[in-house]
Parts: sequence; C-alpha cells; structure tokens
Amino acid sequence: MPKLSIEASLDTFTAKFAKSAAFTRAGKQLIPGGYSRNSFNFGPHAVFAASGDGAYVETVDGHRLLDLNNNFTVNVLGHNPASVTSAPQNAIPSGISFGNPSTAEADLAQILIERIPSVERVQFSCSATESCMSAIRIARAHTGRTKVAKFEGGYHGFSDPLHISSHTPPEQAGTDEAPRAVADSGGVPADDVNNLVVLTQNDMTSTERILRANSSDLACLILELQSGAGGLVTLDQEFVQGVRALTKELGIVLIFDETISLRAGYHGLQGVYGVTPDLTVMGKIIGGGLPLGAVGGAAAVMNVLETGKVTISGTHHGHKLSLIAGAACMRALDREAFDKLNAHSARILSELNEWSLARGSSFKVYGKGFSHMAYGYMNAPGLEVRTHRDYWRNVDGAKTQIISLELANRGFFPVHRGELSLSLPMTDDDISSFIDTMKEIVVELEE
Repeated sequence: MPKLSIEASLDTFTAKFAKSAAFTRAGKQLIPGGYSRNSFNFGPHAVFAASGDGAYVETVDGHRLLDLNNNFTVNVLGHNPASVTSAPQNAIPSGISFGNPSTAEADLAQILIERIPSVERVQFSCSATESCMSAIRIARAHTGRTKVAKFEGGYHGFSDPLHISSHTPPEQAGTDEAPRAVADSGGVPADDVNNLVVLTQNDMTSTERILRANSSDLACLILELQSGAGGLVTLDQEFVQGVRALTKELGIVLIFDETISLRAGYHGLQGVYGVTPDLTVMGKIIGGGLPLGAVGGAAAVMNVLETGKVTISGTHHGHKLSLIAGAACMRALDREAFDKLNAHSARILSELNEWSLARGSSFKVYGKGFSHMAYGYMNAPGLEVRTHRDYWRNVDGAKTQIISLELANRGFFPVHRGELSLSLPMTDDDISSFIDTMKEIVVELEE
C-alpha cells in the first residue's frame, strides 16, 4: 500500500483547515455554496485567507502557506506590494467613483498599447469575462456574422455565449474529429450553444476543416495560447501560425484571450509566439489586484466602438482606483521582473521533470515555460497533455488531487486542479523548498 491515499490526505486537510471548514458551513446559511466563487473550492471546501504578505498567505486556521495560487495568477507581484497598494490609497482622498472619465485611463491604455503587439486601441471593463463578451460583440459587428469558434477546454468567462465546452463530460463531447458544443452550466440558452463552433487544440486538420465549413457564419475564433481554467494545454507554434493564416484568409476575427498569459513576458504570450491577433482580451495582472478587464486590438476592428456601431458601457468601467493600481503593477513588471519569474519557472520545469524521468515516474510538470504551469500524475510515464481530451485519457485525476492536498498540508497553496503561478517576491529558497516537497510527495505516492 502506498504511504499516501486520498482518504488520508483528506483527513489531514480537514483537520489542518478546520476553521476554514467552519466558515464554509456558516457561509452556506447566507451565500449559495458558502462563497460567491465556486473555484475557491479546494477539495472539500475553500481555504479562507486572513492576510497576505509577499509570497505568502496566512489562513484563518493560523497556517502560513507559500502562495502558488496567487488568486489564480492575479498577484504576480505577490501580496501587499508597496508600489501598488500605495497608488490607490493616495488617490482615494480625491474621490473614489465619478460619472466622469479619469486621466488614469489613458495612462494604463498607453502602457498596454506600447507593450502588447496587437493593441492599437483599448477599452476597459470590470473583468475579463466582460471583456470577452465585448470582444465577441465587436467581432460580430465588424464582420456582420454571428457564430463564434473556440477550443474545447478553453475558458473565457461565464457569459452565456462562451460558457460552453470548457469542462465537457466525456460522454457528451462528441468525437475527436467533430467535438460537440455542450453548455457548462444550466441556464445557457440553446441558441448560444448552437452558435458556438468547437475545435480541438493542436489539431490543424480538423480545425481547418471545421473553420472552412462554417466560415460564412463565423465572426471570430477566440483562443488561449496556453489554456487555464479548463486545464492547461499549450498550443504549438506551427499550429498558432496556421490558425492565424487561416483566419486571415477567411475573414474571421482572431481573438487571443491573454487574461492569464499576459504574465508570460513584457509583450505577453503573443510576443513570445510572434503572432499578432486582431483583438486581445486582458485581465488579472492589469488591475494590480483590483477588478479590471480590457479588450484591445487593431484600430480598424476597434473602430466599431468609435463610430457608435457598438455600444458597451458599464457603471464601473474605467474605474479610477483599478486603473491606478493596474498602471503601478504594470510599471513594476519590467523586463528584469519577467526574467526572474521565468527563470524560476524554468528551474521548476527542468529540475522536477529531469528527476521524474530519471526515476521512471509518471509525474510531470508542463507548460510553455512562464510563471503559470501545471503538474499532474500521468497514467504512464511519457504521456503528455496536448489537447483537453488528454486530461480524460492521460491524467490520473485521483493521484493529482492527492498531490494538491498534500501540498496544502505541507505549507504550499497551489490551484487545486493541478496548476501553480509564481510571484515576484519568491526567492530561490522558496523554489527549492517547493521542489523538494514535491519530490517527497511523489516518492510517498509511489512507495
């Protein structure tokens, strides 16, 4: 019998985080599920935070954990970075909310336009979910078409047009060659499902066939260069280049959702690939920890906003405090900061995978090589995750869940589904401690 089991890991977790469990139970009397974000669930319940400082989060249970979740990649500078927290604090005395624009909007817009290759114009919202909705509306108005294409396993927020085929049950998903659109939630209208064309990651043959067959109705294709919430899959360089060429030929607006992957480098992940989309959705890090989303892109496409053909306006769009915090965060993320983050990422990937290979283990860490990556225990050594369906076929979900629980039990807080994101305050010692602990867990899992 292995030293570790799901039952033993859960027992340790529930004992260690008993106060968090109590807060969850109490919250259920007031809030469906106990909290307003079901992605907080970590095994049986969420882990409640009391505070955060630098690379660490303190839980209500009295435990100090190295934060490898970082609010699902938001906190790239860690917790309570002085340059970011002071910026909105200094701005509050002059007023919090206005029915007038703020000069802070153009300030952050200029930063994004200078850095992100595809962005010539940008519009802000309160979240990336909203900005994905905006991108779809812009693309539809620009092309005069209705349908939307996305990749199975891609997550672009919870709006009706896009909350489809991100977490599809295998028995409903259709074939590899013809994936089926399936709503991820009750309440998504059938019309939205019927307007969604589903594609398979890294399969150019089926992608080209499906896009050509639907080209007269397709307004846009939205994709993540490296997916997140639906499971981490990295698109191949040649595949992305092929998709760009094909969408340009067919007049389909190509949208990169860089909500997460903007943290890949100074020019985002599109800068790493050297491929420029028509529109880019941004979020997470651009608000410096406050709610903020944005859609930006080519002036010719964004012009439907300028002419009034498309209207998008929300009470808190362009909120002063979020913009000020976001600009402070982005300025702190200079080239040196990205180099440090990516060096830590490269070390985790190389050291753990080389160790696993030498051991003949089925454990794997994977990703494009920036500060958001995944880990998983595969069903056999050498298996990979190249499409969403590989999670069904190649990943041992139970053993991966044990790893996540044990990381929390031993002082680390990853994303429960088997992902982690780094923050700038992390030290070489933090990375060493994580690597050593991960090795210990895998050894105990295999003994």
